[in-house]
Amino acid sequence: MSFSDTRLRVFHAVAKHLSFTRAAEELYLTQPAVTFQIRQLEEHFNTRLFDRHHNRISLTDAGEAVFSYAERILDLYREAEKAISEMTGETRGIIKLGASTTIGEYLLPPILSGYHENFPKVQIRLSIDNTRLVVRKLEDATIDMGMVEGPVSNKNISTAPCLEDELVVVIPPGHPFASLDEIPLAKLKEYPFVSREEGSGTRMVISEHLSKAGLSYDHLDMILELGTTESVKAAVEGGVGFSILSSVALRKELQLQSLVVRRVKGIRFRRLLNFIYQKQKFRSKAVEEFLNYAKLRCQSLHANV
Repeated sequence: MSFSDTRLRVFHAVAKHLSFTRAAEELYLTQPAVTFQIRQLEEHFNTRLFDRHHNRISLTDAGEAVFSYAERILDLYREAEKAISEMTGETRGIIKLGASTTIGEYLLPPILSGYHENFPKVQIRLSIDNTRLVVRKLEDATIDMGMVEGPVSNKNISTAPCLEDELVVVIPPGHPFASLDEIPLAKLKEYPFVSREEGSGTRMVISEHLSKAGLSYDHLDMILELGTTESVKAAVEGGVGFSILSSVALRKELQLQSLVVRRVKGIRFRRLLNFIYQKQKFRSKAVEEFLNYAKLRCQSLHANV
């Protein structure tokens, strides 16, 4: 007797996350569909694979055994797909990609477009979150690889540079900072500041550079905290306050002259935008081709950033 590939993948996702909801999100299924597949699998084995207690679940001993086999079987599926695609010369499959906000909104679109032209049979599922969430998704294998703005400390995750980015002070044309060639560090505390949210790679980089220069991020007059770069730009354009954002994200506004940028005297907010992937995890041919293609595109984009 055998069980379907769908049930195996659904079980693996639920067991990995210990969550029906997160498994449904990863597999693009409804939660009732996930519950149905698990129930069918438990009926097939005639045993419970999960213990349910209130709003939490855990694997039974039988569930642990099935999970171990499921990981090995799914790895063999991926290896088989890669071997056959290499024999036929065809790259196909699905890439689950995670990107932090600045990269996902401003850097990735031309890379994804070019990759699709070269590999039309590969489907990319992109999720955009802050750096902290992208790293978390990579850690629990919800995504195959990521691109992030902030530093990554997990020893099981490898990083590869894409390009160097600089953050700059962003203001509307009439702001007092606009009359300065460079802004003295102490003056940053004197005006309202619009910040990205906790966990943002942009915020981590700013905080680190300011701290090294002797100014705590907490000493800025933060009057607004927002979850996307677009919302921060809109607030700055509206005169709410100044911010510090990636130069990658400001091309349109600088061309339209709706925003002005300045640098802080004695500080350069530089950072690397990085690819991240698990060191030991098997990578499909589609993922390897994407990583190679994206690295080449980053080199060509570097001169324009």
